[in-house]
Amino acid sequence: MTQRRSVRDADVAGKTVLVRADLNVPLENGRVADDTRIRAALPTLKLLLEQHAGLLRVCSHLGRPEGEDPDLRIEPVREHLRLLLADDRIEVLENTRFDPREMQNDETFARELAEGCDLYVNDAFGAAHRAHASTVAVARILPAYAGLLLEQELEMLGRLLGAVERPYIAIVGGLKVEDKIGVLEHLAEFVDSMLIGGKMAEQLREDNPLEAPVQLPVDVVAAAAFDEDAEAKVVRWDEVPDGWLGLDIGPETSELFGEQIRAARTVFWNGPMGVFEWERFGQGTRAVAEAVADCDGFTVVGGGDSVRAVNELGLEDSIDWVSTGGGASLELLEGKELPGVAVIPTS
Repeated sequence: MTQRRSVRDADVAGKTVLVRADLNVPLENGRVADDTRIRAALPTLKLLLEQHAGLLRVCSHLGRPEGEDPDLRIEPVREHLRLLLADDRIEVLENTRFDPREMQNDETFARELAEGCDLYVNDAFGAAHRAHASTVAVARILPAYAGLLLEQELEMLGRLLGAVERPYIAIVGGLKVEDKIGVLEHLAEFVDSMLIGGKMAEQLREDNPLEAPVQLPVDVVAAAAFDEDAEAKVVRWDEVPDGWLGLDIGPETSELFGEQIRAARTVFWNGPMGVFEWERFGQGTRAVAEAVADCDGFTVVGGGDSVRAVNELGLEDSIDWVSTGGGASLELLEGKELPGVAVIPTS
């Protein structure tokens, strides 16, 4: 993968640096509910401070506001970052998506962001697949560098598309196969097998365009309705009652998947095995998460729901790389060029 100009080599002493971080974190009751992405931004910020930067102007989007949504103001994130890294040289700008020009990759807005800054560092891998003003247009105005997190994401995810140890297994779940068919087809060229769960399994059972060996569930936890408290039972895949829904992989499938995952030498996991937010339908996702954590091979987890499951189970330290970018990681593994990366000059 092409090496991009690194923040490690930037001369920042006494200069004002515009940093595009990914501070798009969940909020609950006006407070940060999960600070994983904020913590992931710290190494680059600390490096810049250690290199005697004069001022860091940090910008990020937060959620999907329509206009200036008071519930999505950056202030809770700003306060949380201050708790983790207190330094008067750090200034956090307001939610970039409050301005509609951000998503239009508008040069005028980019110039407003860049005003008074000497250089630009993009450390927001989670937004690198978006051609927005704060990820692309501004990098054409200021000298641009890749942050430490962006570099790590590209390196670790890039390993999944190179010479890997085998067997190499991809575990993919979630709702719609259409959202992931491109990455599945691309990964099929590299992996030895794919383990499929969630709603995607139903769609692939009906129409499987993939060339790689695909293993679908043999049993599921089916429910009479899409309801946390609905009547539920474990049934064979082909014995789901009419009108019932498969909301999780069953115990036999969990065991089969777990055995293969633990024996693999390279693993990529994206997407839950069912409606894991509901306790009764989360066992399959938990079983997969634990198997990935137990695997002695190279393991990567990407995608918001998968990462959330890993974090909630306290397994993140047992996995080689937990990606901060869901859509970005999928597009990278699909073989697409990420606009926020392509715009940074090569080293």
